[in-house]
Amino acid sequence: MLDSTRTQQPPDRAPASRPVLLRRISLGMLAGLLIQYGLGMIVNLYVSVPARDHGAGVLTAVGRALANGPAALTVHAALGLLLILGAVNLVIRATLMRLRPVAWLSAAALLAIVGAAVSGAAFVGSGTDGGSLAMALLTGVALACYAVNLFVLGPARAGAGS
Repeated sequence: MLDSTRTQQPPDRAPASRPVLLRRISLGMLAGLLIQYGLGMIVNLYVSVPARDHGAGVLTAVGRALANGPAALTVHAALGLLLILGAVNLVIRATLMRLRPVAWLSAAALLAIVGAAVSGAAFVGSGTDGGSLAMALLTGVALACYAVNLFVLGPARAGAGS
């Protein structure tokens, strides 16, 4: 006969470890965004975008930045794509765990990161300062969302998730 009252879960799936995982992902996203922010400043100040990239569409600009761009621009674009994947991962996990505030904040951060990526591609295509400003401001929004995630998820408990 099946015991439907069983409530124990494997140690790696214990309920206390779930918020710890989301805290770690949020902290990793914060660190990645700070690195991305610094790379963006380097690209903006010290890298000349090739003239052939001006006027290109968003996907073309990203493709050229990854394939033929100066090294700092290539790393910046690649990290941006990884950050989008990390943001999607966090939204899905928070939604599956039914942690609504974290899911909403993570979704807002995802939208900000995608907006920053589109603004960055537009900046590569046009070279206008508005694209660069939008990238910086949207990165700040994403950073704020992940910082609030850490607050909402509370302090890490000793031994939880270890």
